[in-house]
Amino acid sequence: MLDITSSLKLDERKIHFEYMRASGPGGQNVNKVATAVQLRFDLRVSSLPEKLKARLRKVEAKRISNDGVLIIEAKRFRTQEQNRQDAIKRLIVLLRKASEESKPRKKTKPTKVSREKRLEAKKLRAEIKMIRRNNNPD
Repeated sequence: MLDITSSLKLDERKIHFEYMRASGPGGQNVNKVATAVQLRFDLRVSSLPEKLKARLRKVEAKRISNDGVLIIEAKRFRTQEQNRQDAIKRLIVLLRKASEESKPRKKTKPTKVSREKRLEAKKLRAEIKMIRRNNNPD
């Protein structure tokens, strides 16, 4: 079991890994060894709370396939095990980020000083444009 937060745990058996060859530099080794890892986590069958799943779909929409599978690719390291651990860490970070509820925005009004500054800047800009305007219609 992976500890995401104090109240949220994730069963490692629900995570599937696929191994492939990594692109980029590495000499002959890159053509022989499948070191890159693709982590697949199916949100539909997971035991995560529905609120968390919805936030994940909203925040990480580009990483979730049409089938509801969260995909994380890790190919930063040269060994398969390091890439596997990196993918797991990134999944945990994503789930922790999605588990934090965002603060609701409080509506505020602009201050009097900020309104005056904005109007002053508009007047200055208008004056600059007036100077640039060609007044002689030859």
